[in-house]
Amino acid sequence: MKTRIKELVVRRLKLKDTWVICFALGLVMMNYPFISIFNKPISPFGIPLLYLYLLIGWFCSIFVVFLFSRAAARKESEGRGHP
Repeated sequence: MKTRIKELVVRRLKLKDTWVICFALGLVMMNYPFISIFNKPISPFGIPLLYLYLLIGWFCSIFVVFLFSRAAARKESEGRGHP
């Protein structure tokens, strides 16, 4: 079951439209409504909430790019006939 889910995720990540969707989502997350929601004087773990939001968003975007690059490398190796 775990490999089936993994294959489904990799297949979904191969879509070029997904890059555009993730870029648009990143733009929306870094604009007024979301920034103002997290610009509060709250400090979980001693980190201001806005900084924590930006840090988590940055980490998630790096993780998504990592997944995309893995999917692209897999697609390229399948095209060459490598296992």
